[in-house]
Amino acid sequence: MKGNTDLTVYNLESGAAGPVVLILAGVHGDEYEPMLAVKQLNGLLKAHLHCGKVLLVPIVNDTAYRHASRLGADGKDLARCCPGDISGSETMRAAAAVSALIQQSDYLIDLHTGGRLFDIYPMAGYMLHADPQILDKQREMAKAFGLPGIWGTDTKPNGRTLSVARDAAVPAIYVEFGGPGPIRDIVITSYVQGCMQVLEHLGMLKQYTEAMCDWEGYTAFFKEDSKPESGYLQGKMLASCEGVFKVSVKVGQRIVTGQMWGEICDPKTGLVTQIKAESNGLVLFVRSEPFVKIGESLGGILELDGE
Repeated sequence: MKGNTDLTVYNLESGAAGPVVLILAGVHGDEYEPMLAVKQLNGLLKAHLHCGKVLLVPIVNDTAYRHASRLGADGKDLARCCPGDISGSETMRAAAAVSALIQQSDYLIDLHTGGRLFDIYPMAGYMLHADPQILDKQREMAKAFGLPGIWGTDTKPNGRTLSVARDAAVPAIYVEFGGPGPIRDIVITSYVQGCMQVLEHLGMLKQYTEAMCDWEGYTAFFKEDSKPESGYLQGKMLASCEGVFKVSVKVGQRIVTGQMWGEICDPKTGLVTQIKAESNGLVLFVRSEPFVKIGESLGGILELDGE
């Protein structure tokens, strides 16, 4: 349905008292599997919602979607614009609309991928929270979602859907998996299943049988890191030069300090700059867009505890 926010919102009401859960897709316009997962959830929940209400938003930033871009038509990243401005530009208005929905909800699930820029390891994340009860609920939601990785990070960043939830005392998680095309069915399936598992955890479903995805071969991890900007992917492993980036690693592999990560070639001069791993750990994400400018991220390593 169309609400007064100009967002398309599917409002699924059970008719019985219970939590209000908001599930978002399309905060970035080039992240497609979450949009398709929301479409499937809309049909699935009509048969299984037992109590409470689920609000589904298939595309938060419509102009970003129409431009097949992370950014809206105004050049803004909605994930840096919350709580937005209802009198502002397209992205600012969408940020204000979705922020209002978050503030009216009891729980938030924000579905993402790496878009065209990054390929990301399957994980559920959350902001660390000063309220231990909210933090525990977020940990439980992330665990219930069922992806191999769970990552709690710095509580201070603003502009995000999760920072709006933080300030409104709404337990919230985001998920990441994959990114560049073509469409990956495993991302859609794991997101549909993960959302249903969180709703099952909250006691909101009836006649629903969980069917966990098979993550054999994936490294499971649980890590919380309160360092400033610990969850800021765009700030990791920054390029020192401009050129065409050729990656040498794959998402999910183990890596050690000094191991070859990739190389940047300047086609004009022929100069090749080798990029080496800066630490031991898991390849959490890699850059998928070949052209890179100075200061842009080439990927990131998650340092695993106990290694």
